[in-house]
Amino acid sequence: MLVIRNAKIYTSANRVIEKGYIVIEDGKIVDVGEDLEWDAEDVIDADGLVVTPGIVDAHSHIGGFGTDMSDQDLNEMTKNSTPEVEAVYSIDTKSNMFERAIRSGITTSAIAPGSGNVVGGLVCAVKSYGHSIEDMCIKNPIALKMALGGNPKGVYGKRNQMPMTRMGIANVMRETLIKGQEYMRKKEAAKDDKSKEPPFDLGLENVCRVLRKEIPLKVHCEQFDMLTTIRVAKEFNIDFTLDHAWGASDYYDDIVNSGCKGVIYGPIGVLLLPGECGKIDIFSLIELDKRGVLCSIMTDGPILNPDVIFVQAGEVVRFGGDIERVINMLTINPAKIIGVDDRVGSIEKGKDADLVIFKGTPALDTNAAVVYTIINGKVVYNQ
Repeated sequence: MLVIRNAKIYTSANRVIEKGYIVIEDGKIVDVGEDLEWDAEDVIDADGLVVTPGIVDAHSHIGGFGTDMSDQDLNEMTKNSTPEVEAVYSIDTKSNMFERAIRSGITTSAIAPGSGNVVGGLVCAVKSYGHSIEDMCIKNPIALKMALGGNPKGVYGKRNQMPMTRMGIANVMRETLIKGQEYMRKKEAAKDDKSKEPPFDLGLENVCRVLRKEIPLKVHCEQFDMLTTIRVAKEFNIDFTLDHAWGASDYYDDIVNSGCKGVIYGPIGVLLLPGECGKIDIFSLIELDKRGVLCSIMTDGPILNPDVIFVQAGEVVRFGGDIERVINMLTINPAKIIGVDDRVGSIEKGKDADLVIFKGTPALDTNAAVVYTIINGKVVYNQ
């Protein structure tokens, strides 16, 4: 048993405890509150410190990209649509990127294929600590990755292949989904007669998961490309998230009315390029949050240091965001968006004991620092 005592606790469950206790046993949170009775040999006295749930990064590529982008095992750029591939097979669990994540308090990451293809493949959710991918992966798949804009254009346009334009990107998106619809109709029409079923197609099987709303589309898109995503999602009646979402402040009504599963914003600190990367407006999360959109903040690792996630959260606070709601954008909101909130994202009885202990309040204090990172009840980092 491990007990954390005397901490200020942001539970991300509609409760802030000014001086509280967290009791952990067998990797789970067994109690949280004030003046708890406990008997434990392992005690962390967190007097003057702040505890939050482990940080959940809803959009990352750690373990599958090199920091200099020379090694891109998460970009299968041999054709513009590869729904058959899965990110889980490209993750190097021994990558030092996971150590960097742990030191920054990131305990769970949604690891996605890159954005070289319009349809990139399946996304998985992975803990930052473990001995193998079987230990670390907590849900697979969580989404099907798609990408709009300059990335797929830059890959295939140079080859004089589709997509060279945004028209081409929309066509590849729709064509993939239409093929999935046709495949699903043929399978349903065959009923129990295997001889009438279409040939098995792993990629289309994954597309059908989206069409049946088992998983959402996870769409790399910015500025007016978000409108294309919304339009296509409405046409096919599918769930989706808007990832990166630079320029969201121009489209509040469209995003709010779209019913998207969430906005995963960031990262800031990128090059300001014309078109899709020309408007960094992280303050848009405040308005979207007020209007009921589930909002979170990403690292897009490993290109930037993972602790940039707190710099971005601090920017939301600087623009007027409430600190408790901003911490939710790092914890329970991304956990809900990627479908792992039954296990992580808040400090509640029965959930995985993934916690971060800070000196200072993250996103509020510019000098806040991680003192402890705890995953599955185990201290995996101690400053």
